Amino acid sequence: MSTKFFTNRDNNTLLAKFEGVFHNVGNLHCFDALVGYFRASGYFKIRPFLEKIPKIRILVGINVDSLVHKYHSKSMEYRGKPEDVLTEFFKSVQEDIQNAEYNKDIEHGVLQFIDDIIHEKIEIRAHPTKKIHAKIYIFRPENFNMYTHAEVISGSSNLTEPGLGTGNYFNYEFNVALRDYEDVKFATDEFELLWKESISILPVDAKNIQKNTHLEGHYSPFELYIKFLIEYFGENIDYNPDTVGDLPEKFKKLSYQIDAVNEGYQKIIQHNGFFLADVVGLGKTLVAAMIAKRFIFENGKGTRILIVYPPALEKTWLRHFKELKIDSYTQYISNGSLHKKIEKKVKSGSLKTEHALKQLIELSQKFSQSETNYSMDSEKEGLETEIEKPSVILAESFQ
Repeated sequence: MSTKFFTNRDNNTLLAKFEGVFHNVGNLHCFDALVGYFRASGYFKIRPFLEKIPKIRILVGINVDSLVHKYHSKSMEYRGKPEDVLTEFFKSVQEDIQNAEYNKDIEHGVLQFIDDIIHEKIEIRAHPTKKIHAKIYIFRPENFNMYTHAEVISGSSNLTEPGLGTGNYFNYEFNVALRDYEDVKFATDEFELLWKESISILPVDAKNIQKNTHLEGHYSPFELYIKFLIEYFGENIDYNPDTVGDLPEKFKKLSYQIDAVNEGYQKIIQHNGFFLADVVGLGKTLVAAMIAKRFIFENGKGTRILIVYPPALEKTWLRHFKELKIDSYTQYISNGSLHKKIEKKVKSGSLKTEHALKQLIELSQKFSQSETNYSMDSEKEGLETEIEKPSVILAESFQ
């Protein structure tokens, strides 16, 4: 039995439907698209079919909710200012370009999209107030009437690679193709109404898309080198202790310590812990405290920190954490029969280890002596029964 509905099973994708319409319906003059999500990489996939279509219009939705929230937070009413709409649209397109898989075809497609706007091959607008979720594609001849052939496709598919059914991953889609005059006219009238309410993306605006992304292409070797460092070191280069408050005045901010904080925190994120080791007197305790402060800054004020230390270093740990104003997030426990101490404190309620997200363990020379009563296995067992996947710093001094 014939049906007007279709899914993308067995490669029956939206892109295949587009290809069928463009190749088999004669005298097509207009292609209108109303979509909630638009990707330049998706436009690239249908661009070959649009070569001989004189009039192409794409109406896209933007993140209206974020704009409404922005104005409401200032006790203001969002009225759909053109500058806000353009900013949100460009932000979306630029993020799409930056996050797209890098290959020559995609780059060519994005540049083609920008060029088509500049040379008015396509018209593109963004609606300022409506959160568009509809997906409508209209194919019409120039003199559209009840006797001419036209078609409208509507359903779940956006003008993106997953929506079109291309690439390595695509969505499950459910759409309907309608060819009756009344259906196509209704869709066209609704599109025209929304089109009149929308904000135009002008050719001069499109030039900024390329200018503010890597597609501009005019980069010096030094700029490429800086970009390489940014990509390689990631967030390490972005963090500075100033972002979570200055160090106390009596501390001198040393670059090697800041580097250690950045690298150490990154290792915690990647591996749940690391060894912090250097000779005596170079500030391991302070570095560990600075890492703990960043950990609290990044993970919220609900973060709990557990410090395990030999009794001889108790004052140093307590002093540094108090000076950095993070002692209220911290619980302290000395070494020895650690698992017994933890069990006792948990039972008494003084140590809430289910909230401890991090341990800082000071390994002094005592820990490496054979006669010490310190047992890493029993300590580890005692900790892991109470703390799920803790992050650990092991700090060691070399003589």
